[in-house]
Amino acid sequence: MILAFDGSSVDGSAYTDVVNLARHAPAWLDDSVSAWSTYGLALFAVLMTIGWWRARRVGATASVTALAVPFVVVIAYGVDAALKLLVREDRPCQSLRVATLKACPAPGDWSFPSNHAAIAAAAAMALLFVSRRLGAIAVVAAGVMAASRVWVGAHYPHDVVAGVVLGALTVLLAMSALRRHAEALALRLTVTRLRPLVVVAS
Repeated sequence: MILAFDGSSVDGSAYTDVVNLARHAPAWLDDSVSAWSTYGLALFAVLMTIGWWRARRVGATASVTALAVPFVVVIAYGVDAALKLLVREDRPCQSLRVATLKACPAPGDWSFPSNHAAIAAAAAMALLFVSRRLGAIAVVAAGVMAASRVWVGAHYPHDVVAGVVLGALTVLLAMSALRRHAEALALRLTVTRLRPLVVVAS
């Protein structure tokens, strides 16, 4: 038998307040937040693509940094998923038995930390290394994503805060390490068949 952690004692009352607020909010707002919570991560993929496309016109080193973004985001997701298995916190909708906008996941679909928040924060942090403008857009989008996960009832506030911190910190360390080798890696790639990925053909 698996014993799961109950996070309701941390900020269960705050979670309940948000969920109750969502239940009494206008339908258009709930529908918009639910759609963003479910599909919003696609925006980060679009921003990554734009960042890479622009970086190719800057130079090979910038392109290598941009190309690294999805890989470091996957690393952050892996760290988040591993921590989920260690903590094994039940979803708040299971512990508190409240009606939520999002259907309550089955037992064993752990809550802490939030995957969505971690991925969004990781993408935002990584994009800041590529473009301040794209990174700023991603930071705002990541904040909205984290908040939306509580609004729809999928996570406690501490789940999304932990996800944001974990995602951002993991990527900060990874991208900082990459910057020390980006130029050398760029030089190698420019003499291979992968050259079109890092420079614009002349």
